[in-house]
Amino acid sequence: MACTGLECVSRLADGTFRPPAMAETLPFKLLLPEVGKVELRATPEARFCNLTNTIHGGWAMTMLDTAMSLAAQTTLAAGEVCPSLETSTKFVRPISIHSGVMHVTGYVVVRGRTLITLEGRIENAEGKIHAHGTSSCMIIPRKA
Repeated sequence: MACTGLECVSRLADGTFRPPAMAETLPFKLLLPEVGKVELRATPEARFCNLTNTIHGGWAMTMLDTAMSLAAQTTLAAGEVCPSLETSTKFVRPISIHSGVMHVTGYVVVRGRTLITLEGRIENAEGKIHAHGTSSCMIIPRKA
């Protein structure tokens, strides 16, 4: 029996489902989701620094893409998938290895019949935004 998107994301969060291998490379903690909303906790590490000794933008983009994609997933019925069509990120302030735990949130703005639009943000513990973004995902039935 297939699970709904919310059930799948919840099982990832509680450890019932094994996270994808990418989560070993770019680690994060997935909190229990709500329909249309996902929160991650991620700590920047020195291995993600770029030449300016700040955290590479690809790290922030990946965290936002992950949070937004998982938020989209929470709205799916069993048998549906939602690949990303596009993701955009704006960098507001640098992230460093001294930034501490970053709070990454993704949430659904609109869930239509075939398209989900999303927004996301990366904030520090004090609520200061370091990056924010948008994404869209296409809803398609999984092939049997």
